[in-house]
Amino acid sequence: MERMFGRPIVTQEQMRARIREMGRQISADYAGKDLVLVGVLKGAYAFYADLARAIRIPLRVDFIVVASYGSGARTSGKVKQVTELTEDIKGKDVLLIEDIVDSGLTVQYLVKSLAKKKPKSIKVCTLLSKPERRVVDVQVDYVGFKIPNKYVVGYGLDYQQKYRNLPYLAVLDQTGDQGE
Repeated sequence: MERMFGRPIVTQEQMRARIREMGRQISADYAGKDLVLVGVLKGAYAFYADLARAIRIPLRVDFIVVASYGSGARTSGKVKQVTELTEDIKGKDVLLIEDIVDSGLTVQYLVKSLAKKKPKSIKVCTLLSKPERRVVDVQVDYVGFKIPNKYVVGYGLDYQQKYRNLPYLAVLDQTGDQGE
């Protein structure tokens, strides 16, 4: 059972509390602005939904699907955009919602891609950050938790498309690494 569910690294209660704090901060920072949340699927879906509900100002929602892993646990180093936005973000304030910022490659790619659509601003919000794994320098404006270099699953994050439904974050394999 331990391998299946891993060792908890962030509990459901810790996530709820931190997401409420982040929602309050984002609400204050974007008060009076035309905010569009852009969620990166599939991994950010749980965080995105809870964060959107914690933000207490009017906002628009959209999603983008990217791939950088294939079927393994290690990043390919190449980011592939699978879908386009449905919202026009020109002149709007965009908050990109990620599950984890690790190498920084996905965030770097998405910020450049979104910037071509001429938004008023683009900021990045992530549930998890592994700054010691960065291979590119990216600005992350809102961080839920900094975590050690361990492969984590749960709360939207997966291993081979499984474990996304865990209500907490767990270390799946202490010898593996997780990279975006």
